[in-house]
Parts: sequence; C-alpha cells; structure tokens
Amino acid sequence: MKRERRGQHAIRLLAAVATLSVAGCGLQPATSYVPEVAPGSIQELDLPKGASLTITGKNFTEQLILAKIAVLAARAAGFEVRDMSGLPGSVPVRKLMLSGQAQIHWDYTGAAWLTYLGQDRGLADQTEQWEAVRDAELTNGLTWLEPSGLNNTYAIAVSEEVQEELGGISTLSEIAELPVEERTFCVESEFNSRADGLTPMLKHYGIERGTPAGVSNSNIAILDTGAIYEATARGQCNFGEVFGSDGRILALNLNVLEDDRKFFPAYNASAIINTETLQQYPQLRDIFDSISAEITTETMQELNRKVDVDGQEPAEVAADWMIENGFIRPS
Repeated sequence: MKRERRGQHAIRLLAAVATLSVAGCGLQPATSYVPEVAPGSIQELDLPKGASLTITGKNFTEQLILAKIAVLAARAAGFEVRDMSGLPGSVPVRKLMLSGQAQIHWDYTGAAWLTYLGQDRGLADQTEQWEAVRDAELTNGLTWLEPSGLNNTYAIAVSEEVQEELGGISTLSEIAELPVEERTFCVESEFNSRADGLTPMLKHYGIERGTPAGVSNSNIAILDTGAIYEATARGQCNFGEVFGSDGRILALNLNVLEDDRKFFPAYNASAIINTETLQQYPQLRDIFDSISAEITTETMQELNRKVDVDGQEPAEVAADWMIENGFIRPS
C-alpha cells in the first residue's frame, strides 16, 4: 500500500512483537482498547472454550479503524481477541500473517499484488485484481474474503475553486488540454518515483515529464503527504496526489479527477483470514463478508475524517459505525 514504510525499525519491532507473542506473556499495545459491546446481527458462535484470534493491522488511520472493526466483530462472535493493530507498516503485519501468529488482517488488493506478490503492474479492473490476488494467496495459506467497495487508490485531486477556474476539469485526460503553466502538481516523494506514480501516469495520459511542452520539473512540488492536501486546497498547486478514501478530501472540499483511461490499479480492501483458521471457524466468512458489503470508499472517507479532522479515537469511530449498521449493540 502507498503509505507502507519498510525498514529495519519495522523488522526489529516485528521481532519484539513475535517474541512477546510466542512467549505468551500477554502484553498488547496500549492502542488495543475497544469499547465494550454486545452482539447484534453478529451473534455469538458455539465456540470451544478459549477460542481465540489475533488481529493485526498497520498504523495509519484507515488501518486502525478497520482493525478495530475486526476486533469488535470477533469479540461479538465470542472469540477471545488479541489486538495487535497499529504496527509500523506492512512488513511486520505480513510476517505475523504468514507465520500464523496473527489470523485476521485487512489489506488492499493492488498493494498485495505489487508489494507482496512482486508483480510489475497492477490491474485496474477491481474484480480481476481481487481474483488474481485471491488465487495467488491461497498458496500462502491466506484466504482473501469478498472485497469491499473501499478502493484506497492513488488519485489526483483539485480544489473546487481551481476546478472552476480551469473550466470544470473532471478527468485526468483533460490535464493535457490545459496550458502548460497550469499543469502544476504537489506529490510526495514516493509517488514521484513509483512505477505506478507521477511520471508513468503523465505518460499514460500523453504528457511527457521534463519537457517544455509537457510538465517541467519546476512545476512539481515534493511535499509530505499531509501537506499535499492543504497545498492543493490553497491552490499552491492545481493538482495534488491523494488517497481515494482519505477524509481530508471531504473536509477540504477537494474533488478527485476521474481516472478515465484506467491508469491506477485497484486497491480494494478485503479481510484476509488464515486459511486454516477459516476452515476451523467457517462462520467467519459470513461475518466479514457482511461487513465488507457495507464499506465503500465514501464510507471510509467519512470514518477517516472523524479521526483525522475531528480528532475522534479510531476504536470509538469503529464501534459507532458497527452499532449504526446493527452488527453490534452498546453494552
């Protein structure tokens, strides 16, 4: 996924986490809090005594919310849950899942295809991308359940004011029709150099980077992820790189341009369950498929906004959403 960060720090933390888990010392991150709730449409299962699940996830807002949703669902179903969410990036999460030390995690189809499975190019069709990842991951002992409507893809956004000034531009194709001086971009360093980033995106849409007739490098500002949203909203650049489900898109009145020539891969979120665990508790499929059916990109934008803009806790946001949709009840 785009926000994933790899490195020795993550690996060292994984080692510490794994050691604690194997040792059975019972330690969990301080972020493991979730509110007490009661079963709703998710009913308690007839489980053996001590049935337990470990749920993991990465440390950005959307992942924190999704992990808490999984924790709440599993607890409502009667499992004892170890909450290992909030880990720094994909490396420790992936290793916990592959080793069987964690059994449930949410991830993104395009990210798995490119990062975990080593493919050169993602697939723009959401169903084709999910099916390709699902089939490949079975050999890793992981089952990808039905994908949600949440597509956390890269996207290019424009402020409402700039959009109006540029004649109501609504698609990426239309950027090529603008005067050269209007083709200004704010992007983060990773997007600036990725195989599915800025340069190949421009080329895909018939615009050469680094040429006077295309997009000169002086028209490209490299910023931190958070700063891009503000810079785009203020008109510091006409076009900003964003993530499709980020809550700041709504909060800052940004509009996402349509990827009308299907450059970006699909990044639909799916619940992933250790296949052996799913065979032991097949009811988990229905539980998580029913949750995925209610999660859309717009839903996630709103949930992310509550955390990133309103300052609410991810666990509270997750619980409120689960209650609103009837999956659980207040305790």
